[in-house]
Amino acid sequence: MHAPAELPVIQLKSERKPGHPWVWSAQVHKPQEKLPPGSVVAVRDAKDRFVACAFWNSHARIALRLLDETPEAMADGQWLVRRIAAAVGLRRQWLRLDQVSDAWRVVHSDGDSLPGLVVDRYADTLVIEYFTAGMWRLRDSVHAALLSQFPAAKLYWFAETRAQKQESFDCRSPDIPAPVEVHEHGLRFLAAPGSGHKTGFFADQRDNRRRFAELARDRRVLDLCCNGGGFAVHAMAGGAREAVGVDLDAGILEVAAANAATNGVAVRFEQADIFDWVRAAVARGERYDAVVLDPAKLTRDRNRVTDALKKYFAMNRMALDVIAPGGLLLTCSCTGLVGEADFLEMLRRVALNAGRTIQVLEVVGAGADHPFRSDVPEGRYLKAVFCRVD
Repeated sequence: MHAPAELPVIQLKSERKPGHPWVWSAQVHKPQEKLPPGSVVAVRDAKDRFVACAFWNSHARIALRLLDETPEAMADGQWLVRRIAAAVGLRRQWLRLDQVSDAWRVVHSDGDSLPGLVVDRYADTLVIEYFTAGMWRLRDSVHAALLSQFPAAKLYWFAETRAQKQESFDCRSPDIPAPVEVHEHGLRFLAAPGSGHKTGFFADQRDNRRRFAELARDRRVLDLCCNGGGFAVHAMAGGAREAVGVDLDAGILEVAAANAATNGVAVRFEQADIFDWVRAAVARGERYDAVVLDPAKLTRDRNRVTDALKKYFAMNRMALDVIAPGGLLLTCSCTGLVGEADFLEMLRRVALNAGRTIQVLEVVGAGADHPFRSDVPEGRYLKAVFCRVD
């Protein structure tokens, strides 16, 4: 196969086709010409056979992000339009998410074969996060393609400082949009894109919130690292006896209290470090029948994974002290670098240390609007483990 003649060529050192769409800088020959970060290139193997079109970035550890194995794919300018249309079609025609919620992930980066692009829908606001220089260079086309699918949408885009430094691009965000009300399984929540709280609403836990509410019926609920109170609100709406939410962030607790009030449920929210709060609760002799532990991401650094697992151990060990015998624990990790096997091994050690039995009921992840490709397991970041604790 021949690559489009107009694309610069990057050659692999190997004759073998990459088994992953990320190709590290050590795996390629550096081109003689200097190409801007995020340039679209044609990739050839060591025998000069066409491999794929890709984003090229000589400044990043991941030098190539493969885009399409069809040589003509990038020629007509419709590649992004087709990919984004396919992503939206999956959510609307296959998953039928509009019947469940107006808050869902529209594009999940490599999971939708759109590397470096994440798009979340919050009612009529689309929040776009850029991770790669290549996708940032195509931002005008991205925005146009999204507006063709959501004609009335307001767009807000951003990129984390870390991503901009790693990929060498400069993202300027527009004015922060107004908070919007979103709906999920018949309940109403406030989402605040750009507020510094990652919207206060995580669509990836949509199905897990409903499942927890089913299991927590008639139970006393504790929501640790509660953020916008989604689990506690769902639990009370589903028939829980009472619910308490604990978070260190006073600002997000205001959102959580508003969410409870909007849905007509009573949840007590308290600002505190979860370790201090649980120690005090245990000292008072309190026990809960259903506990959620859903902390924020603990690390983005592969060298800090062991430290992250130690923190997960400490938090889960602490949580067991406040769970009544036979109680429910939903423990979560959104740290993508922590694998499922390591997370479950951490729970085994927690049970051993506490002298209690943790019976794993089910291990799930993010909703189906957060798909991952079989050759990019890194896209499966969320672990949510439902357990019975004796």
